[in-house]
Amino acid sequence: MFELDLETIDISTQAPAADPERQYYFIAKCREFITEEALKRGRVFTYHNETFGCQMNFKDSEKLNGVLEAIGFVPREDEKADLVLYNTCTVRENANTKVYGRIGYLGKLKKSNPDMIIAMCGCMMQEPTAVEKIKKSYHFVDLIFGTHNIFKLAELLWCVLEERRLQRIDKNQKHRMVIDVWKDTNEIIEELPSSRKYSFKAGVNIMFGCNNFCTYCIVPYVRGRERSRKPEDIINEIRNMVSQGVKEVMLLGQNVNSYGKTLDSPVSFAELLRMVDDVEGIERIRFMTSHPKDLSDDLIEVMRTSKHICRHIHLPLQSGSTRLLKAMNRHYTKEDYLKLVDKMRAAIPDIAITTDIIVGFPGETEEDFEETLTVCRDVCFDSAFTFIYSKRTGTPAAAMPDQVPEKVTSERFNRLLEVVGSCSSKRAEMLTGRTVPVLVEELDREEGLLTGRLENNLLVHFKGGEELLGSIVNVSLRECKNFYYIGEQV
Repeated sequence: MFELDLETIDISTQAPAADPERQYYFIAKCREFITEEALKRGRVFTYHNETFGCQMNFKDSEKLNGVLEAIGFVPREDEKADLVLYNTCTVRENANTKVYGRIGYLGKLKKSNPDMIIAMCGCMMQEPTAVEKIKKSYHFVDLIFGTHNIFKLAELLWCVLEERRLQRIDKNQKHRMVIDVWKDTNEIIEELPSSRKYSFKAGVNIMFGCNNFCTYCIVPYVRGRERSRKPEDIINEIRNMVSQGVKEVMLLGQNVNSYGKTLDSPVSFAELLRMVDDVEGIERIRFMTSHPKDLSDDLIEVMRTSKHICRHIHLPLQSGSTRLLKAMNRHYTKEDYLKLVDKMRAAIPDIAITTDIIVGFPGETEEDFEETLTVCRDVCFDSAFTFIYSKRTGTPAAAMPDQVPEKVTSERFNRLLEVVGSCSSKRAEMLTGRTVPVLVEELDREEGLLTGRLENNLLVHFKGGEELLGSIVNVSLRECKNFYYIGEQV
């Protein structure tokens, strides 16, 4: 049943345990164990989940946290916890390096607390080289699992607890890691616990994986191929969230515009948005990320006519050079992108458009970079996430010739920031003096200031009380501070 060696228990070859009832069984088993141990020690058991990476990882962590809290663990802000879980990102190699450093720190903590459980999951764990390095250099880690089977956390944790029990019985038995990493899956598991940071807004996975294979990106290799959730499962989840007080949902996928293609009865993303827009009680709908090559006229029309979809779209450009876009395997040209922006702004004049841009992709010339700056000026993005290209082992771009020198890339990056910052300020300034609806998200008790988010995703700070948290209020935008506003409730 297991492939054993002296130091690991590898259960990655087992048949998927995708039955939710099976996982609730292991939640109950773990809860019984943790409850007994907590009574013996006279204190609660704590966990710390450190999440790296994208919105998908943070959504995964809500599910992981929900399982841990159902078992009986209580969250703790630092890593001096009974269980520490790292939900890892691997989109850049320096992300891996950062995680290795943090694992080393955990090793020191475990020396003073041998009963501490250390678990690793997420995209980095889908890389065999990363798993092998942890097995070799960080033998004190207890559990490794990947992106495709996070729903098995309770079952895997029970394996770890059983290992601990056997070690207590047989003092000669060595510590062994439990490893369960799946290469891929078609399974989508519903109805497991979830623990959200906010009671009034939530992310909702509508699909998993990616089929695009951009040459700089590792995601399809670690998240697998696209698979969409059934629309009825998505709508039921959202209805349940609304009944619990959620006002805003963020629909999540690596490329939401290709939603529904893998379903037995295909449903387009625009059709799904119509269904979500009709959910009684929902007040705001967001989504990310959109791929330009799949953004349909129907989607633009749905955004134009909807009651609840925020007039904001995140539309990654990556480069303004058609030549580089082809090398990136993006499947659109600079002209395609600009036509799409014109079409959206003609249909929805007040739409906010944000983007991603990579500087220094292999082979980027000064002329290519100038084209990117020109597109930024022409579109005048509301904001942009800007990245300096770095090699990612395992992607085609890492082996491409003409890697751009770091000095050149840094200089271009600074020039891009100036252009993007100027455009963002100009777009933000246009709203000064207007009264707009704001979802109140945070309270700074010392300053007595609330922080809320506009439809265009920018922040506003204004005076108010704790009772407004989670509500949507009208705020007059008195002063623009480039990337946020100072306002007054009206």
